[in-house]
Amino acid sequence: MANKSTRPQKPDTRLVTGGRDPQSFHGFVNPPVVHASTVLYPTAADQVAHRARYQYGRRGTPTSEAMENALKLLEGDQCAGVALLPSGAGAISTALLTTLSAGDHLLVTDSVYRPTRNFCDTILKRMKIETTYYDPLIGKDIGKLMKANTKVVFVEAPGSQSFEMQDIPAIADVAHSKNALVLMDNTWATPLFFDAFAKGVDMSIQAGTKYIGGHSDIMFGTISANAATYPRLNETRNTLGLCVGPDDINLALRGLRTMSVRLKRHEESALAVARWLEKRPEVARVLHPALPNDLGFAIWKRDFTGSSGLFSVVFKPTSEKSVFAFMDELELFGMGFSWGGFESLVIAFDCSEYRTATKWNPGGPTLRFHIGLEDVDDLLADLERGFAAMKKAA
Repeated sequence: MANKSTRPQKPDTRLVTGGRDPQSFHGFVNPPVVHASTVLYPTAADQVAHRARYQYGRRGTPTSEAMENALKLLEGDQCAGVALLPSGAGAISTALLTTLSAGDHLLVTDSVYRPTRNFCDTILKRMKIETTYYDPLIGKDIGKLMKANTKVVFVEAPGSQSFEMQDIPAIADVAHSKNALVLMDNTWATPLFFDAFAKGVDMSIQAGTKYIGGHSDIMFGTISANAATYPRLNETRNTLGLCVGPDDINLALRGLRTMSVRLKRHEESALAVARWLEKRPEVARVLHPALPNDLGFAIWKRDFTGSSGLFSVVFKPTSEKSVFAFMDELELFGMGFSWGGFESLVIAFDCSEYRTATKWNPGGPTLRFHIGLEDVDDLLADLERGFAAMKKAA
């Protein structure tokens, strides 16, 4: 939607106005959902010269353009462009393929989303790209691991499942001083709660399947890039032939409009549940960076403006049988590997299976929770029943 005012819009407003131009579509509020492959040119001269706003469905439509423009507006002035991908994992792999070549060296946080690790250890390894995993708490000492051929430092904050906070500005300063790029998985905070580009990130990646979509019904990924990296990103995306179907883009765009109000509810409810869990006798620690007792709280408070609905819990030592009894008793918490939707979820996990640069020894069984949009009192009552079942099975 055209903005006639010179006053900068705040993020909540950008979510509503971004990518909308009703007068271009006969006054309809939402952009059309364009299902298209072939685009017809008016003349032979236009066709030979590729002289048209849209050239082929895979390379962009009014639907995909609306989503890209909305995300670009949300990311801020340092974002030069956005690429839409079929999934969050696809967005991560595309970003890495864009920025790395055979013979390069890559640094990746040891707390990274596991599919990212799998991509590095398989496809990138076959391409003769070396990956070194590093302690997520390394901060400015990242320079000690950088080599002459280090081209990319990959960060994620908080860490997937284990929730360590990284000092991204410090890491970015060192990386840039050695001519390396910084790529970030910003799915947990989204641009609403973490301004990646202002903190030194060159490419900000989201699994739009999560909070952008918000309703557990799409697969979607995004890469937002600065001026130095966007041209090559756009080239890579087009050369690989990657695109997203119009129906998924439409659902993502619809989800984007309400992301702010949903995130605020996720944040409020998750903090309430996390504080309640902190007081439970069965719980050793709650891994949530927005809690004052968390080791990453100072960084979170300095760099972030909010928190989302995802966090983990470390139980005091108990049997697997009792943990499973706790999980099986829950009615409002589904057991599923995604998150970011309206429903609450829980999974059991063990980072020690794959960590290589750091040791994961939390001192007890670990569960990851996503707090959805249900009433908090109902969620707490559900957890109370789970703990009763846990005690009975111990």
